Amino acid sequence: MKFDSILGTIWLDADQHALTRVSYTPIVENPLADQAILTSAKQQLLEFLAGQRTTFDLPYVFETGTDFQQEVWHALTEIDFGTTCSYQAIAEKIQRPKAVRAIGQANRNNPLPIIVPCHRVIGKNGKLVGYSGASEAGLAIKAQLLAIENPMLQATLF
Repeated sequence: MKFDSILGTIWLDADQHALTRVSYTPIVENPLADQAILTSAKQQLLEFLAGQRTTFDLPYVFETGTDFQQEVWHALTEIDFGTTCSYQAIAEKIQRPKAVRAIGQANRNNPLPIIVPCHRVIGKNGKLVGYSGASEAGLAIKAQLLAIENPMLQATLF
């Protein structure tokens, strides 16, 4: 499923049971995708982007990723709405304090951005670093997501 949002076009995919992908670039939709899951994901994402939702109530599954990446992605789901943490904090949370760069790579490969909130992870200096490949467009999306969650963060991150 493809839809327009304040972030630009977003693509979604699912299997018969759960959401499997959220993407800022085109993806091919699984022909067996549960359309009700995709419709619910679209609605919840639009509500989130409008500031009307703080959590997601969707089944999702990680179809890809190493055990380490999936461990990181699960840790990301524990970052509260409106807050941020550092890559170092995630590394310490999963008891791999030297894996900071690998945390960044796992975030970059997150198949469910926004739903699994990798945008809430910032540099230990409190500044924005990396999102969706670290492009300027990716950092702008990250800044927009953080501003939706906590407008007061804008003053400290930019």
